[in-house]
Amino acid sequence: MAVYEAMVAQTGELTAWRHRLHQQPELAFQEHLTSQFVAEKLREFGLTTVESCGGTGVVGIIEGAAPGLSIGLRADMDALPITDRGGRPYASTIEGVAHACGHDGHTVTLLGVARYLAQQPPASGRVVLIFQPAEEAAAGARAMLDDGLLQRFPLDEVYAFHNMPALAPGSAAVESGPTLNGACLWEIEVGGKGGHGASFYTTVDPLQAAARLTVEISSLVGRYLNPADTGLITVGQLQAGTAANIIPDRATLGGTLRGRSPDTMQRLKDLLQRSCQGVAALTGCSIDMRVLVDVPPCINAPQQAEFAAGACCAVLGAGAVSREMKPLPFTDDFAHLLQAVPGAYLFLGQDSEMCHHPAYDFDDRLLAVAGAIFLTLVEARLGQ
Repeated sequence: MAVYEAMVAQTGELTAWRHRLHQQPELAFQEHLTSQFVAEKLREFGLTTVESCGGTGVVGIIEGAAPGLSIGLRADMDALPITDRGGRPYASTIEGVAHACGHDGHTVTLLGVARYLAQQPPASGRVVLIFQPAEEAAAGARAMLDDGLLQRFPLDEVYAFHNMPALAPGSAAVESGPTLNGACLWEIEVGGKGGHGASFYTTVDPLQAAARLTVEISSLVGRYLNPADTGLITVGQLQAGTAANIIPDRATLGGTLRGRSPDTMQRLKDLLQRSCQGVAALTGCSIDMRVLVDVPPCINAPQQAEFAAGACCAVLGAGAVSREMKPLPFTDDFAHLLQAVPGAYLFLGQDSEMCHHPAYDFDDRLLAVAGAIFLTLVEARLGQ
């Protein structure tokens, strides 16, 4: 098909761009070089370009020949605080920071789409190219929305893709309804009265309270969540004390909870809050819970999931596209856009270590595949 061949023709240059971004990874809201590179390319293509949306986000606009739908395409740009162990010639040059999730590939795919559409704009409507910061911090989509993304560039539909090592190369998956779990990052502070370890009876021990709370939290899903619902809650941090013979006056817990539905996530938050209150009453400590980040589940709209699946089938063949993959336990703050605009999130298979592994790397062959799927989707919705 023509769009796939056009993307394949760009693959050499797109791969070079991807390797360049891979060498200069940047963490959430620090994507200054990346966003500068994106903006320069968009302007080079002759596109209307808006910078600093939601901090380091970039938006590119492609106008069709006639009025019509407004279609959003999103790519995330940030890297992870992880050391690159891939051993490739284009490995990260920034110690402790690496593109271990493929966002460099997502960004360059959308640049390839931008160049094609700049030369061959759709027959109608508008394409809004959304280069989002801080997906790994689960904060970039919200920041762009709070900065007026949808007021400045109203959307009728929105789409995104992610590489997925759990799927076979050359395959895709698009589901209607729940696709990824939502996630809540929480922190609990336990306050007490410190003192000498030998005179524990004169203290109000926050470490003991935190330990009790940790055990209680680990049982919430199994004891209180309906088995028909999908959710999890995990304690990842427990910090307290400075010496073996000193009872501290404060302790902190940190962790995440995830759910497939907003109702499940709210149920888990309520259970967590109730556990804090119960342990506080039992121990005499003050216990305060704070939600640091809250991302809803990714829920694909049925009609837009069909459109996305059709584009995948056109590029990869119907036999390579799964419509029955169960929702994955991961999270993407693209969910905020899906809450506001009907859209779909799709997955493309590749052979590699799982995302967030230090040896992971994006498969450059996906640049043409993903680009062709986006272009096919645009042509189907807006015309050639």
